[in-house]
Amino acid sequence: MLATSLEPLMETKGDRTATDVGDAPTVFIVDDDISVRESLEALIGAAGWRPEVFASANEFLDHRQAAGPSCLILDVNLPDLNGLDLQAHIAEAQAHMPIIFVTGYGDVPMTVRAMKAGAIEFLTKPINKDVLLAAVRDAIGRSLAVADQEEEIRTLRARHDSLTPREKEVMAMVVSGLLNKQVGGQLGISEITVKAHRGRMVRKMRATTFADLVNMGARLGLATRSGG
Repeated sequence: MLATSLEPLMETKGDRTATDVGDAPTVFIVDDDISVRESLEALIGAAGWRPEVFASANEFLDHRQAAGPSCLILDVNLPDLNGLDLQAHIAEAQAHMPIIFVTGYGDVPMTVRAMKAGAIEFLTKPINKDVLLAAVRDAIGRSLAVADQEEEIRTLRARHDSLTPREKEVMAMVVSGLLNKQVGGQLGISEITVKAHRGRMVRKMRATTFADLVNMGARLGLATRSGG
């Protein structure tokens, strides 16, 4: 059972942090205890997030996951696939979904396994409302950060895709530390031509400094080397 601190849920509805629940981050809840599911659903909704509840791991896996920031409140002991096994499955398919474990009983090996596999919190029932909400806020913050990083990578890849084949070659060599003269020598073109390609490449990538361009190259996985 949950702590009694979760029961007066209606009192917290004035604390909503999102004006439109449809636009709010999603908090998935997987627990086979219907009373726990209902209590957590009410608590999460009252806090301004969008709860989605499931009675089993397979039910959760069969559900098409919504895009956007999210986290998972996951019971360890489930009737089909247990929470730790579901965590392993998620690590393959949805590696960036933060997981908060809850359990009616826990031991050190179980907790260590969950945390080593990336869980951000491991809570024992009865659950303290404030501790759980703090964990969810942390999880949503991490999910938002990952979403921002993924969007930045998508933007960088789109810019890189807009480069001509020659501009891509020049960028790879430049971020590896080669000088324009060295790039020209390797490509069999003049230094002036390298500068022209480099200028167009920098504009398309929207790099403001050389360090900025090198950072972009690293994030795109372009080959780098020390020296120059």
